[in-house]
Amino acid sequence: MTTLSELASSRELLRNLIARDLKGKYKRSTLGWLWSLLNPLATMAIFTVVFRLFFRIPPPVGEPSGLTNFAFFLLCGLLPWNLVAAGMVEGAGALVGNAAVIKKVWFPRETIVLASIVALDVTFLIELAVLSVALLIVGNMVLPWLPVVLVLVVLLSLFVLGLSLALSVLNVYFRDVQYLLGILMQFWFYATPIIYPISLVESADFGRWDGLVLTIYNLNPMVHFIGAFRDCFYNLRFPSASSWAVMVTVTALSLTVGTLTFRKFTPRLAEEL
Repeated sequence: MTTLSELASSRELLRNLIARDLKGKYKRSTLGWLWSLLNPLATMAIFTVVFRLFFRIPPPVGEPSGLTNFAFFLLCGLLPWNLVAAGMVEGAGALVGNAAVIKKVWFPRETIVLASIVALDVTFLIELAVLSVALLIVGNMVLPWLPVVLVLVVLLSLFVLGLSLALSVLNVYFRDVQYLLGILMQFWFYATPIIYPISLVESADFGRWDGLVLTIYNLNPMVHFIGAFRDCFYNLRFPSASSWAVMVTVTALSLTVGTLTFRKFTPRLAEEL
């Protein structure tokens, strides 16, 4: 509650930081905000060629939508993942990147990390809006599911915020965090059903370890977040109760651990920077 009160009192600063991040995101680039669309589209094109044409993996059939399109299947998982990846990387470097401001004046340090996540949310919402229009064009009626998607966006953003709070302050004391994060994100990407359907994992033969492997795999919170976004956009169905339970639980845990870690290391922040 103390943290929320301090953030509320610094809302003007928060708005300015968000505006600064948004204005500086594609500063001096010719295409500007179009890059926020071109980057995921380029990634989608590469993976589509590799997995659809070379490996010949058929796109899963949406249930009950009936949609069979690998590009849309990929985008429904890739866009939420991009928010997580960018949020953790930018969040981890937020305090170090604003060291000069932190040394000069006091304000709730969480504001810097929160501003970076909210700025990414703006880009994320634009990408989801474009995806929604594209799905409507091919006949997938996603409009009734958009309110559910907004709830998922809030949950995912809070989940990333909690992780970023912990990473940002740890990166001040242990600069190896930012380099280790790059390796971990690569592993996490392929351990999440983004470029492949989860049915491949469920049908894989691990011998007597089948149950254990699937249980460990489902402990990955992004399995449930990606599945929930795909349910709304690709399958046109409500995410399962178990997925909601996992998402809410890991979000609360992430925020709690992130806030406690941030508060523990904040007192000596200016000295370490």
